[in-house]
Amino acid sequence: MSKEFTVLKRELVYTGRVFRVERDEVRHRTGYRSVRECVVHDGGAVVCPVFSNGDVLLIRQYRYPVDRHILEFPAGKLQPGEPPEDCALRELEEETGYRATSLIGLGSMYTTPGYSSEILYLFAARDLEPGVQNLESGEESITAVRVSFPEAEEMVKDGRIMDGKTIAALYRAKFLTEIAGEKQ
Repeated sequence: MSKEFTVLKRELVYTGRVFRVERDEVRHRTGYRSVRECVVHDGGAVVCPVFSNGDVLLIRQYRYPVDRHILEFPAGKLQPGEPPEDCALRELEEETGYRATSLIGLGSMYTTPGYSSEILYLFAARDLEPGVQNLESGEESITAVRVSFPEAEEMVKDGRIMDGKTIAALYRAKFLTEIAGEKQ
């Protein structure tokens, strides 16, 4: 596969705790010149916790950029060198207090490929056991919300769940695993 663009100049605009922003001057293979601004992110993991009866476990969490509490699945940023599976299990226990003895890969997704390199690895967690919730600083508002799988689908339909990674993981779990009544 040939490269579409050649980077002529790269400028680091911002480096933060979660991502960095780069501004590239580029030339398309046809000769067209342009500027591309990219959010560079190390990626993360999202986990759809599924109880033996098919219920799923969401978290309600305040999200500053949208200034509201939203419903979503536990998720977090990959630490340097951390396998996505380990991140998923770590975030599950930190945010919900549950551990899983079974983790099913549901593939991956780009969050916003128009301006970000972030990739999320999606998982379904089975065989849940109570553990110890260990919220990080800034996550004190997180509460766990257990709902049936059909109710979670209804929450997507009526807009109570608007988080893209949660919607993707929910439907990947529905189509790629046996949940919610053990057969789809």
